[in-house]
Amino acid sequence: MGEDNVKLAEKPSKRKKPSWLKVKLPVGESYKKVRGLVSEHKLHTICESGNCPNMGECWGAGTATFMILGNVCTRSCGFCAVSTGKPEEVDIFEPARVAQSVKLMEVKHAVITSVDRDDLKDGGAEIWASTVRAIRRQSPGTTLETLIPDFAGKWENLQLVIDVAPEIVSHNLETVRRLTKQVRIQAKYDRSLEVLRRLKKGGMRTKSGVMLGIGESEQEVIETLQDLRSVGVDVVTLGQYLQPTSNHLPVAEFVSPEQFNKYKEIGLEMGFRYVESGPLVRSSYHAEKHLFD
Repeated sequence: MGEDNVKLAEKPSKRKKPSWLKVKLPVGESYKKVRGLVSEHKLHTICESGNCPNMGECWGAGTATFMILGNVCTRSCGFCAVSTGKPEEVDIFEPARVAQSVKLMEVKHAVITSVDRDDLKDGGAEIWASTVRAIRRQSPGTTLETLIPDFAGKWENLQLVIDVAPEIVSHNLETVRRLTKQVRIQAKYDRSLEVLRRLKKGGMRTKSGVMLGIGESEQEVIETLQDLRSVGVDVVTLGQYLQPTSNHLPVAEFVSPEQFNKYKEIGLEMGFRYVESGPLVRSSYHAEKHLFD
């Protein structure tokens, strides 16, 4: 075990949350309407199952996030609460069901994400493409963001997503280079940068997200932002990591709102089109605002 691993493991597993991480209860007529539809039709969104702190705001703005390809992941990232194991068979009817949910909820901007499916030859890419096509058939006015995995570096699978041309394609770097092995055990920092580089080369508007408070330094965050700009990323989100269970990586630090604001200013100076930076920011936060011309 290296020095970095030891330092990370020695961090206390429980820290008292600061006042700036308190969340207001969702309100508003738009939120109530969507909530009613979700309950009535037993629709599934990652917003609800993940208990996202921004659910009320996003639903009120007509944005929702859906997870495809099941709820069991082939990877075991240190930050993620999704179950790891052997996934079930691919459901070929899933794209149609997601598209129906988008239509019923009258979603203006849909964010689609998924588990990693390293067990599949195409990494789930065909279901990704089918889901985009199905949503466009049923809700042609809905814009789309796809938050995709790295497809294990099999670029022909990534190309299937590029071919259906979602309005935004996102792939999260999640953390700084030094901590990648602890945070994203089966992923590779440079492979993720290559995903983003290829997406930009393919004409996509690109986006990535980074969690803070895992043990990174300010300089490492700045270097990560520089790496993302070097491959042409348009939008970046920076948010506070929160430990989902005692079995996951501990929180090393609760980053202050002032520090998040500093990172936002630095990112904008680097040339990102949008920088969403704050304790409660998540990958799809203000996703509908990232549809620039």
